[in-house]
Amino acid sequence: MILVGLVVLLAAEVAALVAVAHQVGVLATILLLLAGSLVGGWLLRREGGRAWRAFAAAVTEGRPPAREVLDGMLVLLGGAFVLFPGFVTDVLGLLCLLPLTRRGLARVLRRYAARRARTRVVRVRAQRGPAVPPPPDSPPFPPGTGRVIEGETEP
Repeated sequence: MILVGLVVLLAAEVAALVAVAHQVGVLATILLLLAGSLVGGWLLRREGGRAWRAFAAAVTEGRPPAREVLDGMLVLLGGAFVLFPGFVTDVLGLLCLLPLTRRGLARVLRRYAARRARTRVVRVRAQRGPAVPPPPDSPPFPPGTGRVIEGETEP
């Protein structure tokens, strides 16, 4: 599946490069590609710094940095796209780097992940067992000792 996606991306890049070169010329096409890489590199540096500061702030405040990690991953992906020469990858990279579109992409990815990983706890019953240390030659937590939590999940 990834190989098919890469082949389609490569074909789209070649088609876009040929179309732009026919419209504005080869030299202008090369200059546009360089400009796209320069602007993308600047955006990567700016947004990467923001993502890192947001991550550090979340860790300092003691809250899970899940959103900040996703934001940083999108910035990293966008940076890889804009630094790769081509117009299609530049557009994909800018979608990942610009804050407004990145928030939308993050929202879509979170919904997708939540749908894929959704489980419901049907019942949970906690039971305390005796606090007896295990014998020296047994595994650290033999069956029947310690705290047992039973539960069921549904896909």
